[in-house]
Amino acid sequence: MSLRGARMYCFRVLLYTLPAIVASCYNGPNLPYSESAEKALSTLELVPGFEIELVVSEPLISDPVDMIIDENGLMYVVEMHGYPLDKGGTGKIKLLTDENGDGKIDNSTVFVDGLMLPTGIMRWKKGVLVTDAPNVLYLEDTNDDGKADIRDTLLTGFALSNPQHNLNNPLYGLDNWIYLAHEASVATQSYKEEFGDEGEDIFYPEQSKGSRLPKNANGRNVRFRPDARALEMTAAATQFGHTFDAWGHHLLLNNSNHIYQELIAARYLNRNPDLLVTKVTKTLSDHGQPADVFPITKNPQHQLLTSVGVFTSATGLEIYQGELFPTAFNNATFVAEPVSNLVHVDKLSEDGVSYTASRIYQQKEFLASTDSWFRPVNIYTGPDGALYVLDYYRKFIEHPEWMAEAVVQSGELYDGIEKGRIYRITPTGAKPVDQPENLLLGNASIEQLVDALASPNSWRRRNAQRLLVDRKDKDAFPLLKQMAINMERPLGRLHALWTLQGLGQLSIEMIKQALTDEVPGIRENAIRLAELHLDDASLTDALLGLENDENIKVRYQLLLTLGFVDTPSVAAAREKMLFKDVRDEWVQLAALSATSLRENNLLEAVLDQFQEDIPAYASLVQRLSAMIGKNGQASEVKQLLKRATNIGSKEAYAWQTPLLKGLVEGMKSREMSTTEYISEQNALLKAFFQHPSTAIRNASLQLLQEIGLPEGRETKTAMVRAKKIAQNHKLKAERRGEALKFLALGNPGEDIKLLKELIVPDEPLSVQLAALQTLSAIPDQTVSHYVLEHWQVMTPDVRSTALRTFLNDSNRIGLLLDAIQTGQIQKTNIDRALAVSLMTSRDQAHKDLARRLFSEDGDNQRQKIVKQYAASLEFTGSVEEGKQVFQQNCAICHQIGGALGTNYGPDLATIRNRLPASILNDILDPGQSIADGFDLWTVTLNDAESIQGIVSAETPTAITLRKTGGQETTISREDIASLQSLGMSAMPIGLENSIDQEQMANLLAYIKQVK
Repeated sequence: MSLRGARMYCFRVLLYTLPAIVASCYNGPNLPYSESAEKALSTLELVPGFEIELVVSEPLISDPVDMIIDENGLMYVVEMHGYPLDKGGTGKIKLLTDENGDGKIDNSTVFVDGLMLPTGIMRWKKGVLVTDAPNVLYLEDTNDDGKADIRDTLLTGFALSNPQHNLNNPLYGLDNWIYLAHEASVATQSYKEEFGDEGEDIFYPEQSKGSRLPKNANGRNVRFRPDARALEMTAAATQFGHTFDAWGHHLLLNNSNHIYQELIAARYLNRNPDLLVTKVTKTLSDHGQPADVFPITKNPQHQLLTSVGVFTSATGLEIYQGELFPTAFNNATFVAEPVSNLVHVDKLSEDGVSYTASRIYQQKEFLASTDSWFRPVNIYTGPDGALYVLDYYRKFIEHPEWMAEAVVQSGELYDGIEKGRIYRITPTGAKPVDQPENLLLGNASIEQLVDALASPNSWRRRNAQRLLVDRKDKDAFPLLKQMAINMERPLGRLHALWTLQGLGQLSIEMIKQALTDEVPGIRENAIRLAELHLDDASLTDALLGLENDENIKVRYQLLLTLGFVDTPSVAAAREKMLFKDVRDEWVQLAALSATSLRENNLLEAVLDQFQEDIPAYASLVQRLSAMIGKNGQASEVKQLLKRATNIGSKEAYAWQTPLLKGLVEGMKSREMSTTEYISEQNALLKAFFQHPSTAIRNASLQLLQEIGLPEGRETKTAMVRAKKIAQNHKLKAERRGEALKFLALGNPGEDIKLLKELIVPDEPLSVQLAALQTLSAIPDQTVSHYVLEHWQVMTPDVRSTALRTFLNDSNRIGLLLDAIQTGQIQKTNIDRALAVSLMTSRDQAHKDLARRLFSEDGDNQRQKIVKQYAASLEFTGSVEEGKQVFQQNCAICHQIGGALGTNYGPDLATIRNRLPASILNDILDPGQSIADGFDLWTVTLNDAESIQGIVSAETPTAITLRKTGGQETTISREDIASLQSLGMSAMPIGLENSIDQEQMANLLAYIKQVK
């Protein structure tokens, strides 16, 4: 049978095949080794009410990671054989057909080979798009022989790093853009040569001077329209997989967070760079992050650094819109967890501008296997409404970066490379489709394609829209316009509107009509469509008609869209909608992102309505004053400073504090002259010394650090006053410390004697630390010599601050390194963050010396220490005493179960189900493998200042660094000169210097029992 003749028959296998090997709710035997596809099916346990069948397996396919069924019924399967380390071009796309017409897949054709590490596929035009870093490829078979003879590179420049993090899973969006799942390249310690490529600019190679994105798209998702050569970054990132709900909301995931949503698009943030936004996504799970999972695996193959019992490898997110499942599964989201050999399911429910994802099944999973080789990696909804699960079927799924060396060298990394399965899940007893070809769209008429836009099945809707936009058949125009007003078919109306937009046939009147639709999701999309036509002023009035809409998602989208319009009526509506939903932080961001925002007017309105008992008002005041402080008129800034420093009623403190904090934040990047704010400097001086509020005094000091002190006797008088306060032992230590920090604004060299007298053990710690910091403000090595002379009598807390004073100056760093080299300061006194700072010094000689000094804390030495502490694994630890060990040694960097500690490093509750030996290794050798998101970065600012920390959040306009102790700093991208990963773990080393083996056993016992 020819390939053309096989097309329709191929899809029949998905409806009629393999009745003899259907499994339902059966827990199979113990399988320590791989099994045949038929026997492995018996190891699968599926929830009641569903059945699972094998569609295709080896030898026809192997290593499947993605699939599509095209409009002609052909199944394309992406095979990634090279995972984890082989870049030799072993990847393939297989085309599956039924050659003899018996309704079963019996032929597998290599559609294309020679791919490196392919990760996703989407039907496009007459061929397919394939993601294969660093490229997005277009492949087409022009002579119908089942093999691609056109191979074009559409996009290039993506990072080629750990395959788990490369671009993947192209999806056709409701808005006619193609979306690529993508995230930042991941630093690798063990495989830098193979996977250290961080990417380049991303562009269309045939139009090198056309649209271009920055290096690796700044680690964010990418969307593009090939026909128009349009190319954009989105606001968020995702790992392997993403999905859209029926209304176009973008749902994402990463290894440990199995579902979150992008809530504000890049175009809204880019229009107002003065607004520093620290997050653009919201986690939807109401059952933890990472959420617990419930595997049933026998003899699980967990590796050294694998988290067990929680999501550690979430992939293949799919929202079910297939019609075949019971209605309880409408808006259910399925996600694969290959490390734990299962598929998880949640139900989405409305939650303000977003959703909440809740378990459908308590303490069990939708699908799980007793077979440790079962590796579900992707999920697909077919034209028949069935759910297809792609099983990579490997012995190991973890990357060697997170494995013990013995396993890496075992020769078993690729065990299972010749295997792979695709399963089909349907409700028990679901009736087969009598005429499966009627589900397909390849030979559909224009009328049938338009009708398919209203299908309950997302496969049919999405593919029908793509085909209609691609074909551009004028006969479709009147049919689409009729569908757009068909009140019986809401999904048809929705897709017809976007299809008309894609064809350039959407009229203003149709948008206006859609704005009044009875379905909130259509009104929401009509607003997005109106956004593309705002040059027609009549649309503004129609949009304003929705300001009182009963649905918050509609109001939220309206705020976002109206941010592009600058009229008095829009400003009034924006303010009204903001106050209606002021408690919602996303509504605040939507309102403040407007290009036409008049921050000062809005701030006045907020202050007029300020309610102390609603924290949202304080956050709104701080955001607005930060924007004004950054780029507002000098007169506006001065007026705010005056109001914020007035000593009035106690009730005013509630808004004065966020007002000052916002000005501090904004004025950091403002260019100012020393004489521009003389009156305000004096007001800040007065507030610092006289205001009853500690928060306002501290904020006043921070602002004085930015704008400086006034010249003249006021400053001299203030310095004398500060010295008296610092020496007055009758005052609170907090007040004395403030005065000492104030002295740093003048000439602290005049106060050396006083400062040294206050760095003594009988002074309160806060006073000692403040004096030490002010001594450090003297621009020479005075503080360094003092620290070295008094090192032996300094307490641990003072030592920690004292060591950091060396980092302010290259000469000081030299003194510190000399002291470490001679043994005057022990290496055990140097924590991880300080050691990293020294080893990444700008001075090459200092960098080389630091790396030599700390080299004995390298891999070999660390692993020797791990072996020494292995004896602790034999002890029976005390949970209660382990809690004390945690509080004394770990809480400075970690929380456990979301509490009891500092949110800096990974939450230790996420590793509680790992083997004790694995936890021990992580504690003593944190640099062996860096957990995603916990590597150190250096941000160099335009003024040459450097800041180190973990990148805790990243948006199109800002980066948030979390430093040791959990303190976060948000930095505008405009202020960043460079951003560099240090390739080092942020977690400290040297815990063995603080706890013995028995205490380690207690700590392990405590971590293991925490929920």
